[in-house]
Amino acid sequence: MAVPTRFGSDTSSAIGFNGDTSTSGMVYIPGGTFEMGADNEQASEDEYPKHKVTIDAFYMDVTEVTNAQFQKFVDATGYVTTAERKPDWEELKKTVPPGTEKPADSLLVAASLVFKPSNGPVDLNNYSQWWSWVAGADWKHPEGPNSNIKGKENFPVVHVSWDDAIAYCKWAGKRLPTEAEWEFAARGGLNNNIYPWGNEHVNIGAPKTNSWEGKFPYLNEQRDGFMKYAPVKTYTCNRYGLFDMAGNVWEWCSDWYDHNYYKSVANNTVANPKGPQKSFDPQDPYTPKRVLRGGSFLCNDSYCSGYRVARRMKSSPDTGLEHTGFRCVKDATAK
Repeated sequence: MAVPTRFGSDTSSAIGFNGDTSTSGMVYIPGGTFEMGADNEQASEDEYPKHKVTIDAFYMDVTEVTNAQFQKFVDATGYVTTAERKPDWEELKKTVPPGTEKPADSLLVAASLVFKPSNGPVDLNNYSQWWSWVAGADWKHPEGPNSNIKGKENFPVVHVSWDDAIAYCKWAGKRLPTEAEWEFAARGGLNNNIYPWGNEHVNIGAPKTNSWEGKFPYLNEQRDGFMKYAPVKTYTCNRYGLFDMAGNVWEWCSDWYDHNYYKSVANNTVANPKGPQKSFDPQDPYTPKRVLRGGSFLCNDSYCSGYRVARRMKSSPDTGLEHTGFRCVKDATAK
């Protein structure tokens, strides 16, 4: 499926493999068969029907890719992320409804989406109430040009697009997980549980993940210790030894997003699915989307409950946000 870059030239074409063939910092995920999809009454329509999937063994990063790891990649390659590039209107207009007017030049600048709490209750269907397009926001400046990542080397890298994640994977000799691999790993060997840790509600007991505790998007009680994202390994890992498979930051998967995809594979046990051939989002049919999984520090039951292992999210592959990162996988046969 051909997708316009929207941000001009691709800076990843010259990137080569860094030569590291080890599985350091990864854990072995055994293969198996599981039921993929909706687990409770919070499930969205695109999580149905629940269906059987078989997955081969693979390796997965123990944590989300950190600022320190991404810095090494940028230092080695000179890669420029999506958020650091000026949007190209000629490409951008190919993914919006026909007749859409060109945005003001003040908006067509290198920028990314930064979370801004509202002052009180807002319409949760209008995400512009808590997202701001901030010039100069990128992975090195997560809240805008006056911010930095000093002292946050062990925090997950954010403001990375799917395109950026793919470029990193190419350099690291890894790949993004499929949506099915991601969910299988997040479940940690537990059958039909709601969360990576089991079925205990996210807000009961000791903090189990980094999420929005309180009233979204204006009151975060911070019982988990953080207003925004947290250092990796802050909370307990799941049974496979994976950290932050719920909350903290959303993680890119390799698959295209199709609202109806589960229906198309419902009647058979699917082996190692790689997702649909093209994207379809009925809420935004002009913009192709890729799958995101795992939820973020903004997730709350009143809004998205993204920390559920079955929860699906989607975004255009050239979009970076303050709550979006990724982790990598490697085939078990790879050495």
